[in-house]
Amino acid sequence: MPGLVLEGGTFRPIFSCGVMDALLDNGLMFDYVIGVSAGITDAFSYVSRQKERNLRILQRFRNDDRYLSLRNYRRCGSMFGLDFVFDEVPNKLEPFDWEVFNAYEGRILVGVTNAKTGKIEYLDGKQLDAQCTMLRATCAIPLYFPPILVNGTEYFDGGLADSIPIRKSLTDGNKKNLIILTQPAGFRKRCGRNVQLADKLLRRHYPEVCDTMLHRPKVYNDTVCFCEQLAKKRPHDTVLLRPDYAINSFEKSVPKLEQAYWHGYSMAVSRMDEIRALFD
Repeated sequence: MPGLVLEGGTFRPIFSCGVMDALLDNGLMFDYVIGVSAGITDAFSYVSRQKERNLRILQRFRNDDRYLSLRNYRRCGSMFGLDFVFDEVPNKLEPFDWEVFNAYEGRILVGVTNAKTGKIEYLDGKQLDAQCTMLRATCAIPLYFPPILVNGTEYFDGGLADSIPIRKSLTDGNKKNLIILTQPAGFRKRCGRNVQLADKLLRRHYPEVCDTMLHRPKVYNDTVCFCEQLAKKRPHDTVLLRPDYAINSFEKSVPKLEQAYWHGYSMAVSRMDEIRALFD
């Protein structure tokens, strides 16, 4: 059984959306899907077979204050409008196809970072509720989101502890994998000012998460190298896709987001024979 492994990155996974829509157009549905943050959130539209749904959402709402603005901090303690993004959009404005999703017979795993331990946990995406609580949790970037409560436990963005969950997919028995990254080749993560600020503001209440954030660049960079080695040494078992150029995680330009989507779509089409071979 091949696995589909997805990196997050706020709006950068629009590239991944293009890839997943190309998979739909070619009749390829993975029975194992795992990811974090916006990467796995977007994958729910793949599993529900709703081509271009993620693209339409960004086209309609990327620059809508209800979706993303400083005003939302007063409403819900988040830069994102939590109830708008995770309730009104999927249940009213761009309806999520719950019937098709519930008929999916595979596994979809949502990576979240435990706010107490700073460790990664993987939630069963088939247990998604109508308010998309676990998706709020996997997207809960410190400073931009408050911690999100799921079954009595607080969680932050899964990308803090496991940005590219390829090792989990391998551990679960998937010898073949399609890995979709959202940064171009050569990118290496560094500890930026936002991480240092989050550390100062959150350490008193979430010391383990702060330690995880500070160690994240090394873990991330090591995982990227691991993915590259898999693709090099096991080319018949590992297909690695990533964009040729970077876009801003909070990109405001809808045309640039559209371009990144079609970049992902065309790249997947150009390598579809390799991807299809994972199912052999």
